[in-house]
Amino acid sequence: MSRYLLDTNICIHLMKGDFDLDNKVEQVGLRNCFISELTIAELLYGIANSAPDRQASNRLKLDKFLRLFPKTRRLALADVLETYAAQKAQLKRIGRLQGEFDMLIGSTALAFGLTLVTRNTRHFADILGLALEDWVAEQQAADESVNAK
Repeated sequence: MSRYLLDTNICIHLMKGDFDLDNKVEQVGLRNCFISELTIAELLYGIANSAPDRQASNRLKLDKFLRLFPKTRRLALADVLETYAAQKAQLKRIGRLQGEFDMLIGSTALAFGLTLVTRNTRHFADILGLALEDWVAEQQAADESVNAK
């Protein structure tokens, strides 16, 4: 069975209950889903950057979400630095550098042999060997198919 690294945008959609992603996670098995420390940092930044009257409730939502991912499914950046360096050097050679956070998240998926689940597949398309899935697009296509009938 495949194993997945959830990009920050997918985590946000999961926390909001968007696109029936909770059912997709159930389908693939929560035990097969991982998050990066960098994703946690981005989610924390989102809370810090939100309106002051929303920060406490946003933090509660994040804490609830993170309970789904024990330490063994939170992947450390220190474990992907070699992969990151090699990928960044390769992308620099071909003139296709991406944002640092995307490079690190993509490198995390590569280093751990995971498929990266993201809505921003174009941000990661140039990372060699990286398997990508867009569960939001899949769900939207399924919804359109049902509505067309």
